Amino acid sequence: MDVKKLISWSKENYSKLPWRESRSVYSTWISEVMLQQTTVYTVKSRLNGFLEKFPSVNDLANATEEDLLIAWKGLGYYQRAKNLKKAAEYIRDELNGNFPEGACDLQKIPGIGPYTSSALVSIGMNQKALAVDANLERVLARYYGIKTYKGPKLKEELQDKFENNEILDVNISSWRDFNEAVMDLGREICQSRRADCLLCPIQKKCVARKMGNPLSIPVASPKVKKEKHDLDLIRLVSIRRGKLAVVKKQRGEWLAGQYELPTYILNSTDKALKQYPKINIPIYNELSFLKTGITKYKIRNFYKKCSISNMDNLPNMLSIEFVNIDEIKSKLSSASLKVLSAIENS
Repeated sequence: MDVKKLISWSKENYSKLPWRESRSVYSTWISEVMLQQTTVYTVKSRLNGFLEKFPSVNDLANATEEDLLIAWKGLGYYQRAKNLKKAAEYIRDELNGNFPEGACDLQKIPGIGPYTSSALVSIGMNQKALAVDANLERVLARYYGIKTYKGPKLKEELQDKFENNEILDVNISSWRDFNEAVMDLGREICQSRRADCLLCPIQKKCVARKMGNPLSIPVASPKVKKEKHDLDLIRLVSIRRGKLAVVKKQRGEWLAGQYELPTYILNSTDKALKQYPKINIPIYNELSFLKTGITKYKIRNFYKKCSISNMDNLPNMLSIEFVNIDEIKSKLSSASLKVLSAIENS
């Protein structure tokens, strides 16, 4: 593998990504967790703001959950933020605020698994390690022609071959640059559904290219149909003297720590769902709605204005509070903000 050519290509095109301009193990950790389930474009616009608010492990550990979730807004999968805080508290309390060296010790921290520990060693510390995410898995499997089913078995096989010097038995002076270069290649050139082999800086010795069908590697495992549910919600907008009716989400609920408009289940194909109280509104399909989604639910957010007098008999009425509308907007969930905007512009 022409590692120098690969790294040169990467640096020429992607060195300006914000998580590469200012390095620390802490910032690498935050960026890697953000990037695991969020697009590069979204993380680019959120990372610096998050690090400015929580510039160190101790700052993150000492943050309130409410402030943390507000700073995380827009990145999705909010459990990641909560797990970050738990890990930061462990590092503060058990490790004097310092990250240990070595993947094994890093994995003792709650929420840090094999991939993240390898990323912290290779990218954060610039030590020898292979951070096998989906991009590395795909690129290395194609380059070496490994036909194991993609997923845990393939990742494990790549790690074993790496540790036994069966792959990447070349001189690599910067493991940080190498891992990031392969990630860039997988993200931009050697994608899961498109491989632009003519643009690839390491195409010359790639086994999958020589086979003539690079998209056949990695081999896809048999698909398991994921459960999906339709969910209709009603979100009520009630404003009194500049104050908005809201409900603070509690621990164990979706978006815990954030505020939402009073929300109720109109209909759901998941009869066991208990995230919101149920309410009966005849012919609700005539109301306007916005589409969102969370986990396995496809959501239609119906909405309407509601006077104070009409709210007296609502389920869960005691949890509703009125808060200054200008102050609460920054703490509202994304769906509630969209509904509020739609009402204001109607």
